[in-house]
Amino acid sequence: MKFATLLLMLACAARATAFYVTIAGLGGEPDYEQRFSMWAGEIEAILKPAGDAKIETLKGAAATRTNVRAAFEKIAHEAKAGDALVVMLIGHGSFDGVDYKINLPGPDLSATEFAGLLDRVPAARQLIVAMTSASGGAISVLRKENRIVITATKSGTERNATVFPRFWVDALRDSAADTDKNETISALEAFHYVQQKIAEYFESQKRLATEHPTLEDTGKGAGVRDPPSANREGLRAASFPLVRLAAASALANNPGKKKLLEKKDQIEQQIDLLKYNKAALAPEEYKKKLTALLLDLAKTQQELDQ
Repeated sequence: MKFATLLLMLACAARATAFYVTIAGLGGEPDYEQRFSMWAGEIEAILKPAGDAKIETLKGAAATRTNVRAAFEKIAHEAKAGDALVVMLIGHGSFDGVDYKINLPGPDLSATEFAGLLDRVPAARQLIVAMTSASGGAISVLRKENRIVITATKSGTERNATVFPRFWVDALRDSAADTDKNETISALEAFHYVQQKIAEYFESQKRLATEHPTLEDTGKGAGVRDPPSANREGLRAASFPLVRLAAASALANNPGKKKLLEKKDQIEQQIDLLKYNKAALAPEEYKKKLTALLLDLAKTQQELDQ
């Protein structure tokens, strides 16, 4: 009986459609604007080879509350119970002690509103990845049975800009993230990959970590930083296929592109370090160095996209 049930589940999964929604909110500064938009574009490029996926990317001026609501309304009409929904939030977030919001052009969108939008989508398997500052403040509102919630921070009080999105993009295309070697990167594998990269990042910078990725997938917990755990956190995330590696890793496995990816990572690290040392530089010197790095980053990304 169990074997027959498993076969039925696999058959349903094979016919299922995965809906991906990536939202890159306001940057506030040119470097954030560029990087938020770039990360959202990279995610779309990684997902596109999966022909059965339906992808919606909202970034820059298009990432308005109205457009987000319209995108979810469309998915709510198209999705079926056996489908999967993945929502990825990039940008700056805020938390007032009660509700989390992602900063968008025009009115912001709160975790309470996001929860309502997610509830109207019939897809039974849902994953929301809030990569913004203060995103940990959204867990208690977004959590629900059959929904995986991943946040860049452990609480709403971690308000620094996050590096989480950079490593999340890497997790989607790096074969090293596929720890069980089944050619599929699960939500849990991506989470562990990002968690490790963030720890290494702050260690290399000799700085105290200002973000602590957290996962909740039981529908009733506060989230954990090291799943799986005794309270069964991480089990649902481990069985949630996020991306098929054969398509996602094509870019990283190209020798020429791999060098460009390494160069892009180095530029991003230089930008992070420059921002960290901003107070020690004259405004004009800081602006000059930042502009040069952003131009180099844009050129490198353009070469990657060709």
